Amino acid sequence: METRVGSGFRVMVLIVVCVMVCGCLVDAAEIQRPKNVQVALRAKWPGTSVLLEAGELLSKEWKDHFWEFIEVWLNNESGNTDPYTAKDCLHKIYNYGKTLVTGQLTSVFELSLTLRSASPRLVLYQQLAEESLSSFPLSDEMHTNFNDGGVSDANEGEEAKKADSLLVGVNPRSPGGKCCWVDTGAALFFDISKLQLWLRNPHKDGDVFQQPELFEFDHVYFDSSPGSPIAILYGALGTECFKEFHRTLVEASKEGKVKYVVRPVLPSGCESKSGYCGAVGTRDPVNLGGYGVELALKNMEYKAMDDSEIKKGVTLEDPHTEDLSQEVRGFIFSKILERKPELTSEIMAFRDSLLSSTVSDTLNVWELKDLGHQTVQKIVHASDPLHSMQEINQNFPSVVSYLSRMKLDDSIKDEILANQRMIPPGKSLMALNGALIDIEDIDLFLLIDMVHQELSLADQYAKLKVPSSTIRKLLSTLPPPESNSFRVDFRSDHVQYINNLEVDARYKQWRSNLNELLMPVFPGQLRYIRKNLFHAVYVLDPATICGLETVDNIVTLFENSLPIRFGVILYSTKMIETLQANGGEFPHLESEINEDLSSLTIRLFFHIKESHGMLKAFEFLSNVNKLRMDSGEEDAPALHHVEGAFVETLLQKAKTPPQDTLLKLEKDQSFRESSQASSLFVFKLGLAKLECSLLMNGLVHNYDEEALMNAMNDELPRIQEQVYYGQINSRTDVLDKFLSESGIQRYNPQIVGDKAKSKFVSLTASIVGDESLLNNVEYFHSTGTIDDLKPVTHLLAVDVTSRKGVKLLHEGIRYLMAGSANARVGLLFNSDFDADSYSFIFMKAFEIAASSYSHKKQVLNFLDQLCTFYGNEYILESSQNSQALLDKISQLADANGIQSKGFMSALSEFSVAKFTTHMKKVGQFLYGHVGIEKGANAVVTNGRVVPVTDSVTFLSQDLHLLESVEFKQRIKHVADIIEEVTWENVDPDTLMSKFISDILMSVTSSLSTRDRSSESARFEMLSAEHSAVVLGSENSTIHIDAVLDPLSSSGQKLSSLLRILSKCSQPSMRLVFNPMSSLVDLPLKNYYRFVTPTMDDFSNTDLTVHGPKAFFANMPLSKTLTMNLDVPESWLVEPVIAVHDLDNILLENLGDTRTLQAVFELEALILTGHCSEKDHEPPRGLQMILGTKRNPHLVDTLVMANLGYWQMKVSPGVWYLQLAPGRSSDLYVLQDGPEKHSTKRITIDYLRGKPVHLGVAKKKGKEHEKLLIPSDDDDSSRKQGDKEGWNSNILKWASSLIGGNGHTKNSGSTKLDNVSNGRKGKTINIFSIASGHLYERFLKIMILSVLKNTQRPVKFWFIKNYLSPQFKDVIPHMAQEYGFEYELVTYKWPSWLHKQKEKQRIIWAYKILFLDVIFPLSLEKVIFVDADQIVRADMGELYDMNLKGRPLAYTPFCDNNRDMDGFRFWKQGFWKEHLRGRPYHISALYVVDLIKFRETAAGDNLRVFYETLSKDPNSLSNLDQDLPNYAQHTVPIFSLPQEWLWCESWCGNSTKARAKTIDLCNNPMTKEPKLQGARRIVAEWPDLDQEARHFTSKILGEDVSPVEKVVSPPVQPQVVEEDLETKDEL
Repeated sequence: METRVGSGFRVMVLIVVCVMVCGCLVDAAEIQRPKNVQVALRAKWPGTSVLLEAGELLSKEWKDHFWEFIEVWLNNESGNTDPYTAKDCLHKIYNYGKTLVTGQLTSVFELSLTLRSASPRLVLYQQLAEESLSSFPLSDEMHTNFNDGGVSDANEGEEAKKADSLLVGVNPRSPGGKCCWVDTGAALFFDISKLQLWLRNPHKDGDVFQQPELFEFDHVYFDSSPGSPIAILYGALGTECFKEFHRTLVEASKEGKVKYVVRPVLPSGCESKSGYCGAVGTRDPVNLGGYGVELALKNMEYKAMDDSEIKKGVTLEDPHTEDLSQEVRGFIFSKILERKPELTSEIMAFRDSLLSSTVSDTLNVWELKDLGHQTVQKIVHASDPLHSMQEINQNFPSVVSYLSRMKLDDSIKDEILANQRMIPPGKSLMALNGALIDIEDIDLFLLIDMVHQELSLADQYAKLKVPSSTIRKLLSTLPPPESNSFRVDFRSDHVQYINNLEVDARYKQWRSNLNELLMPVFPGQLRYIRKNLFHAVYVLDPATICGLETVDNIVTLFENSLPIRFGVILYSTKMIETLQANGGEFPHLESEINEDLSSLTIRLFFHIKESHGMLKAFEFLSNVNKLRMDSGEEDAPALHHVEGAFVETLLQKAKTPPQDTLLKLEKDQSFRESSQASSLFVFKLGLAKLECSLLMNGLVHNYDEEALMNAMNDELPRIQEQVYYGQINSRTDVLDKFLSESGIQRYNPQIVGDKAKSKFVSLTASIVGDESLLNNVEYFHSTGTIDDLKPVTHLLAVDVTSRKGVKLLHEGIRYLMAGSANARVGLLFNSDFDADSYSFIFMKAFEIAASSYSHKKQVLNFLDQLCTFYGNEYILESSQNSQALLDKISQLADANGIQSKGFMSALSEFSVAKFTTHMKKVGQFLYGHVGIEKGANAVVTNGRVVPVTDSVTFLSQDLHLLESVEFKQRIKHVADIIEEVTWENVDPDTLMSKFISDILMSVTSSLSTRDRSSESARFEMLSAEHSAVVLGSENSTIHIDAVLDPLSSSGQKLSSLLRILSKCSQPSMRLVFNPMSSLVDLPLKNYYRFVTPTMDDFSNTDLTVHGPKAFFANMPLSKTLTMNLDVPESWLVEPVIAVHDLDNILLENLGDTRTLQAVFELEALILTGHCSEKDHEPPRGLQMILGTKRNPHLVDTLVMANLGYWQMKVSPGVWYLQLAPGRSSDLYVLQDGPEKHSTKRITIDYLRGKPVHLGVAKKKGKEHEKLLIPSDDDDSSRKQGDKEGWNSNILKWASSLIGGNGHTKNSGSTKLDNVSNGRKGKTINIFSIASGHLYERFLKIMILSVLKNTQRPVKFWFIKNYLSPQFKDVIPHMAQEYGFEYELVTYKWPSWLHKQKEKQRIIWAYKILFLDVIFPLSLEKVIFVDADQIVRADMGELYDMNLKGRPLAYTPFCDNNRDMDGFRFWKQGFWKEHLRGRPYHISALYVVDLIKFRETAAGDNLRVFYETLSKDPNSLSNLDQDLPNYAQHTVPIFSLPQEWLWCESWCGNSTKARAKTIDLCNNPMTKEPKLQGARRIVAEWPDLDQEARHFTSKILGEDVSPVEKVVSPPVQPQVVEEDLETKDEL
């Protein structure tokens, strides 16, 4: 009763307050209703079908789901003409789709469907469809229909393509009204009858025409035969023609006639034929979600706002309703309105008053102190902590004053401070199932991918009957950190050491104290310690150029007393080839081995070593190279060089004439066995393929001197760490220690090493179910181990009709014969067979041996002998008399204890039909899941695919290597978990070693396909009793560990992501809060919304798809806000609809409009990557081009020195990357693992980009050439059209496409005839940047002032990122009217470069940080001019100025306005010391010599300085100005004459008359508003402003608002004589 009275009393008090407040505010409320902001973001490409997107999403889950979804839809919806709404269709699609996925995967499917994340894949298919249609000339009838059959605007597609050449996936028009067609490579079939005719004999064109190219993303029908002719159906589910073509091709596919592929495309014009649901999504733009929007409170110190009237525009009042359940200052208004609905208007007015009055951007210091702790308290005590955190950090300015008055619980503060002894305050970390996620890089698409990956694996393991508790352990287990630190164990007598630091007398003066390794030294300084810490052993052929040059290098370094133990292992290339041809053995007859020059050289080396010592032996090899070089020959050494070197080496010390010794040695073949043994050792190590190589303590490197020093520097920290921890001491043999711990007996670059590109496939789906292929494979085991658990499974895919395949099979048998306790071998025959062929008998014998005789002791011997016999006698023979082979098999069976009668009986009864079915399954599995073509050979080890091509030597030792590497890195930690499982609901009869081994193979293969970090953190060390939130159960598949600062920009995004995650996958969470302690300023000064789609985005009245939007309700009216988008790293967005100034949003100026609307567009996706050259620095300046097959050069860029980074703008499609013509492609070639290519195919089919790791290698003979050749320092000597500079070839090919594309308004590029508009001479290129309507107004005035003062052609370059839609609409007309060119350029901020948070500082950074890459490579010079600058001189004079070889030219600050002396910070303290007499320059105007800038790596240097300085918040306060001035010791600046830049704040009025440009600098003393200063300072400014405004209003169809008149100050009489300070300025 008391509670009720109290509650009622509070409501009554509230109502009284409401009435009082509303009475006072009624007038204000009428004038200033609450205002909202709404933001949408749409894709640049037109809408795509949601039905087709669903198929793509399901195929990601499992390839066969794509086909199952088609059948489900056709069986249920085909012919259904009932009208549906968009929401009905979405529910229908979702319901059919969720029948194919289980559990929580259905929620992920729903979220991905509403996110439209598969839309880019459909755009890619549109590109391929367009290419398909353009590959064949259409018939006249088609052309007629194409133009008349309901496609009157047939040029629309072409126009769209011209509008943006980067949008390569333009939807093709329906050809002749047809909505489906089949492409066979030889023809296009639009009619089912013609296709059926072709299907009678599809093979006839197979050899004549090239088959269509297939891609890894293609949908190949699961029952297709891999070798059949390809038939690609272009069409859309839902159309009648698709159903007909699909049914026909499915039947043909099952009969083995075709390989059937579907590429889902709904051609433009076919929407009406696709049923109600087939066209949902195609009529509307693709509105995207998965990004954040912030409205930041703006610092208006200098009042930089446009005073023009707010333009009237079309505003769409938003039906968005506010969430009244949100708490406002302690009130929950939804409950109050339930009780008193009759007072709705008064209560809502009171709520609006509370909201607008609580906005704070400042607090007192004592209120700020515990704000972070108070926020944590509010969150952890909330009933829904995630919702509470989101509400607080996304509306922080409105809730901060309320939070600051909360009473703080000391236990929360104490726990936070205790945790902060282990983790820095404000630091955020997050891990999903134990794997750390990069907080800065995380976005919704990545999170969904990771969650989907985990849920999918959990679903697969549950089908394998793995208990749920074990599934959680498996998903949370992390493999050991990936390392390429496998060391080749080369310890043997075959290593020929030239020195020993611990024994040789020449090192006895050195100290032996290992602690000296821990002492600091200067960079590059070596430590001379008398211990063999570094063993540099070179593997080389002494009769090759690289071998002899390496020996010379060794001798030189040895003589210079480098603290390294040097050695060589010698081999003969000819001997290696002989060994390869004979299966790793030398021929039994010595006469078959012809001695080559290498073998002779090795024998002579051994003789000298034995007779005269190791130093003489190395001297002999050096002399060979000396004689070779003295003879002027560049080829490998000849016999006379070797003989001459032998004689010369021994001449002084020999007791008998060396010539006689030489003849004797050549004749009697002494040391032959040692020479052969050395080559055999190298062959077994697998190092011969590398030609020359260096083993640094066993790690494989290149052989040059740079690689040696890099290898030594890489090894040093490892040794230092072990010395520090006492693991290496003076008695430790370092080499033995390292090689014992991580040594491998053989090196195979396919398996270990930098070029080992591991491909992993999941084998789980091929094991689940009794009919699954791998469930029925029988395995071979080493003798006596058949009943043991085998963690490692080698599946050998072999073509037994080829020597390579039989050789691989034979090596597999030998591998088991050598003994392996951890592994088993299964066979998958990957060859066509004839029932009468020898190969079929051979395969039958193996199948029977595996299924019935694998337990026999001698079975491996039997198969080994059978392989030898078959390989020698029958492999390439056509079947004539199989009896002889059968007799041999019978004989070998008897000889090995296998009863021949039973074996031969099984052979004769072997079912051909059953085997044919099995072989088809094998072919489909290898092609569809493993990616191996018919006839190819490969090894699949627990899901890792290692192709064995004809050029690769693969021995049984390689299988041992694979076993040891994979067991150590991927399998052991999983096996430990599986072995502890208590199996429930499993038949005890099946619970055998094979069952567990199959599960291990399945689990390890699928875990390896996960793309996630191997890093983890020990979250459990942090206390979570008072200041943390723990949610969910222990059995959840997904577990999130996080340390969060809720009042940070990352906290704003993560709070939304965690809420989405909790809804779609019900994870368990442990969130430990880690706010900044003792704040001195507000941590957040913005509002934030994360845009997430829901099913409500689909209309329930028609077929419209609205898409998600960000909605900000009741924003502060009198605060100036600026809008920023927080988008995934690979998105490049721009505003396309915005009536108001998004840089300066003042909602009280909206008038009657309730909601400010803004629409952004995803202009492009950013393709990024890192380019590397093995053992070298990144190839800075390397030029690359990107395009399609039809147009190979659409975009270009160059590689930065910083991490080898590069980026290009792309759209969904198939792209081809190549090195640009000229010096780049002359010197380099693309390298992918061991293979070299001229182009690299890149598929863009997802909204989230993935960095491309691009390897390059110098071409043979170009190894020592430099990419960038510096031009003359004096740029006056650089003549126009000069072909000598490093960039001479650029001008032939570089386009202007890095920033804009095409010559259209949208792309932002114009080209005008320079003669026709009266402008002549060399074009002046001017670059500027503007954000907000005021600065765009200034920019137009600057443009006019430039044009009115020069007769030369001018091209303007504008940073596109921040320009308003209005400016982009006006500028093409302005360019036409005034006769100039322009281009809009952009560059996405690289993820690795320290980010700025304030918009203004980001804009400053764009002025300086990306000058080398933001412009096309053909641009030689550009002038930056600030938007608020007025030009009074011909800029051609500045453009032509000689910069004396400097990359940059700036004007120094004036210092003749004495009133400003107190603000000249560069005259004192740090800056005075740093500049050392150099001037401090102003950044409002500068010239960039782009040729010099690029070739001196000025951009790279500036970015390095920026990265170092910007992390200190007190550095670079004027970023664009401080950075070049700070770096001018490294990036020199040419100081321009003072008259090139005048501004009132710093320069005296006496020099104004001579000013060539006037800049409207901010005045720190008066803080005068920009517009007021402009009208007062610059006499011509009002006229230029009026002209620009009249032109703008004419184009936009608006009235020109009147401008406040300002009385000009009296004109100062011109001073003829120089004032005293002019000389100082100059």
